[in-house]
Amino acid sequence: MKKVMLLAAGLFLAFTTFAQADKQPVKKIEVNGSAEMEITPDEIYFNISLREYVKGKTKVEISTLEKQLEKAVADAGIPKADLTVENVYGNNFEILRKKKDPQEFMARKQYRLKLTKLDKINIILGAVDAEGIENTRIASYSSSKMEAYRKEVKIKALLAAKEKAEYMLTAIGNKVDGVIEIQEMNTDNYSDVRPMMMANYKSAGVSEDASSDIDFKTIKVRAEVRAVFAIK
Repeated sequence: MKKVMLLAAGLFLAFTTFAQADKQPVKKIEVNGSAEMEITPDEIYFNISLREYVKGKTKVEISTLEKQLEKAVADAGIPKADLTVENVYGNNFEILRKKKDPQEFMARKQYRLKLTKLDKINIILGAVDAEGIENTRIASYSSSKMEAYRKEVKIKALLAAKEKAEYMLTAIGNKVDGVIEIQEMNTDNYSDVRPMMMANYKSAGVSEDASSDIDFKTIKVRAEVRAVFAIK
């Protein structure tokens, strides 16, 4: 009985070895595909820092400046929810001064304003006392349709990989015979430029009643994939 089992095991092992030896290696081609697109952002986050100051002998309170900013935002047709407080700050030296002389303590407050375009920012800033605007800057920007753009550019990258594999194989008389593997590479990245600081609104020479119709800098969305295709 043991001899029969050993014989059967030997035959099975021999058959498996023969089958593996007879199996042909898969012919394949591996390529990278990339795609990118430029889009105009429609979500621009603008930081505005207000600071109390003394006008003559009277201190202009932060609450007064805040009301000016809130009214300017409302008059520009921007929803109230798009203006939020980003930070309230001061340094230790100023806090000690406040205890000694409240009139000398100048409170600061930073706001973040969400915009779809920059065409109204000059009008908004122009409606706020320029002496009370410490600095302004673009904090960040993106697009409300970013996920859709990322999906689109990924698809284009994959199609680019397939096209590359096809023309490379056509050059040697072969064809693509289905995909074996797809791997995403750098698929969720987009590039822009560093936001630039406007150190002081009044000294920056921004016109109080001017508006700009210049388009904002575009965002470049890029995707790359690695794809392995079988060769027919």
